[in-house]
Amino acid sequence: MKVAEKYTDAELMSAISSGKDLDKAIHFLYRQYSEATRSFIMGYGGNEQDADDVFQETVIAFIDCVKKGKYRQESSVKTFLASVAKHIWFNDLKKKERTGIREKKYESARDHQEKDISHQIGDVEQRRQLRELLTQLGEPCHKLLHLFYYENLPMKEIVEHLPYENEQVVRNKKYKCLQQLTGLLKANPALAGQLNELIK
Repeated sequence: MKVAEKYTDAELMSAISSGKDLDKAIHFLYRQYSEATRSFIMGYGGNEQDADDVFQETVIAFIDCVKKGKYRQESSVKTFLASVAKHIWFNDLKKKERTGIREKKYESARDHQEKDISHQIGDVEQRRQLRELLTQLGEPCHKLLHLFYYENLPMKEIVEHLPYENEQVVRNKKYKCLQQLTGLLKANPALAGQLNELIK
C-alpha cells in the first residue's frame, strides 16, 4: 500500500479518481501543502482558523475538480492548490470588506437617527409634547425612552430597571424604539410640525 508522503501527482490523481485510497490522499494533501496555505493566509491578514477553513475548502474544491475531470494537470498539484486557496481567501476578504462597509453605513445611519431624535426631545417643552406620543409606542419602549430621555439615566442603570440582559441589548432596543418613534412622527405631520417649530 502507498505511503502518503510518497504520492506523486499522478498517483494522487489516481487515488482521488478511484476513491480507493481517498483518505490517504487527503492526509497527504494536508501534510504536504497545508503549511504553505497557512503561511499565505496569515501573511494576508488571516489567522489560523481562517487558514484551516480556506485549506479545507481548497481540498474539497480540488477533489471535486479531479472527480469531475476538470483538473487537466496543466499545472502541478502544488501550484493548483495555491491558486485555489488564493482565490478563496481573496473572495473572503472582499466579502468581509463589503460586510464591514455595510456595518459602518448601518452604524452611521443609526448614530445619525439617534442624534436627530435626541435633538428633537432635547428641551423641556418638547418633552411634554412627546409624552403623549411615547405612550403610543407601547409600554417597553415608553419606559425605556422615558428612563433615558426624561430621567437621564445611563444605560448601566436602565438595565437594572428593565428586563434586558445587558447594555447592548438596551441600546438595540432603544434604536428600534426610535425607529418606531420616527414612524409615528411621519404619520403625524401636525405633531412633527409642532416639534420642528419648537426646535427653531
